[in-house]
Amino acid sequence: MSDHAPPDTLPAWLARLEAAHPVGIDLGLERVAEVARRMGLLDARLSDRVITVAGTNGKGSTVAMLEALALAHGISTAAYTSPHLLRYNERLRLDGQEADDATLIAGFEAVELARLEGEPVSLTYFEVGTLGALWAIARGQADLAILEVGLGGRLDAVNVIDPDVSVITTVAQDHAAFLGTDLQGIGREKAGILRAGRPAVLGSMTLPDSVRQTATELGADVHALGEAFHREGEGVGWTFRSFWGQTPAETQDSSTCAQDTKVTPLGSDPKSITDLPDPGLPLDNAATALQALILADVDLQEDACRRALAGVQLPGRMQWLGQWCLDVGHNPHAADYLARRLAARPCKGRTFGLLGMLADKDADGVITALSPVVDAWVPASLAGERARTADNLAERLALHGGEVWHRGASPVDAADWLAARLVPEDRVLVCGSFFTVAEVLEWRLAAGKSSDQTSGQDTAIEGAR
Repeated sequence: MSDHAPPDTLPAWLARLEAAHPVGIDLGLERVAEVARRMGLLDARLSDRVITVAGTNGKGSTVAMLEALALAHGISTAAYTSPHLLRYNERLRLDGQEADDATLIAGFEAVELARLEGEPVSLTYFEVGTLGALWAIARGQADLAILEVGLGGRLDAVNVIDPDVSVITTVAQDHAAFLGTDLQGIGREKAGILRAGRPAVLGSMTLPDSVRQTATELGADVHALGEAFHREGEGVGWTFRSFWGQTPAETQDSSTCAQDTKVTPLGSDPKSITDLPDPGLPLDNAATALQALILADVDLQEDACRRALAGVQLPGRMQWLGQWCLDVGHNPHAADYLARRLAARPCKGRTFGLLGMLADKDADGVITALSPVVDAWVPASLAGERARTADNLAERLALHGGEVWHRGASPVDAADWLAARLVPEDRVLVCGSFFTVAEVLEWRLAAGKSSDQTSGQDTAIEGAR
């Protein structure tokens, strides 16, 4: 980053940050920790309570539900997430509202002053954004700070802050150029956010062994889905149970949950919340959010939990706009979840897949997962160095027996082409990348087509879901 006078608008700041560092992703905490120290971020608590969320998939939905649940309990919040869909301001939310330009610019200016104090320190776009957000959070004095790890865990800029509760949602292959393809190694990187003696919420029953091993080595206090907490049922009316403060046992005949785990009560009944609404987001993540809040000393109230989960919204995650379902899923694990949700409520017409992906993502794995629920495909080219062309996707689709109806020069071109040919009974799944979803979402908003947005996160036209 050059040392001339800083910009005075958010777009100018973002343009400057994009060109500041020689590489876009530069994993490591040494540089960012030094600037954080200069900013005073390591000298005092960021917030009364801090929850950090890492994982391959499910981070964004878990953060959104943590935020909604906390607010429903009257707890002030600050949430930092990445990436964004339409506006950079989406990355920092204060009490559920996007931060304004002035708040973000003030954070960037604070980072700039600190990084030039003494020997200049070069920072990436993400690192500056993270430090700026942390600076704003520290000054906002929220009751609860919720921080989403950007990539990996151990070496991510977010990890300069010690959380009170750490959450790991899922571990799957993604960002192979930085994290590799070994799930055990990826699990160790994700588990790098855990802290000795502090609660670690493991939100999946299929995490690699390395996550638990790392937690044990670090001395973290493990609370795992299927052991310390459970969720029972699917869809509307599901139940959350937490055995916080109780000891798992295989031989006692006290309580058997959905996963057939038995527990021995220690003087009190398990915390149970029944008849919960379907938030339209993964229920494992909803249960994980509830457990994390318990461990952050939140006294969960049933009505508040139901109200929060019924109203939670997360753009780009199973987001229905009329016939169009937008989801940023871009790896096989996420695509498998999408396929299961679509299969659960088949539509009367055809399901089209508008697919746009980056070249470093597992297109074959995504196509394999989605093929059973997609009748025909419209691949779209993305722009940029990492982009994959529609022609390349069409080749992959053909190899998997997919029917390609059209090749879009861009996601908007593909959406325009499809929109002219849909009948009311059809539906479109838009997925494969944040870029794909962002372009189609912006296209619909610009065309004034958002008025048909359905209520709820995961609701669609009749028969479609």
